[in-house]
Amino acid sequence: MTSRTPEIDIDQLDRRARDAHVVDVREVGEFAAGHVPGASSVPMSQLANRLGELEKSRPVYVVCASGNRSAAMADLLVAAGFDAYSVAGGTSAWSRSGRPLETGAPRAS
Repeated sequence: MTSRTPEIDIDQLDRRARDAHVVDVREVGEFAAGHVPGASSVPMSQLANRLGELEKSRPVYVVCASGNRSAAMADLLVAAGFDAYSVAGGTSAWSRSGRPLETGAPRAS
């Protein structure tokens, strides 16, 4: 993560997710196996081409498996003018905390 990208933990995500857009940047198979409830699937390789799907008026919380991919993609969003945050620990930390995961393929846009 760079110094310009804010990071939040899973407790903060749990409190703030209702008022934000949660974007999971893992591959579709990883997303289908288990993701933060309500998250949208936008794989890392597609994010730059799908920025128009995100609202700049709401914060964007970027999640991956552990926080590495999400940090890089949060940097990309910040550079594009979004209020973006990387979720430290990612879906792994969410699951380890005992919070529920949703399963299944992404919903069609």
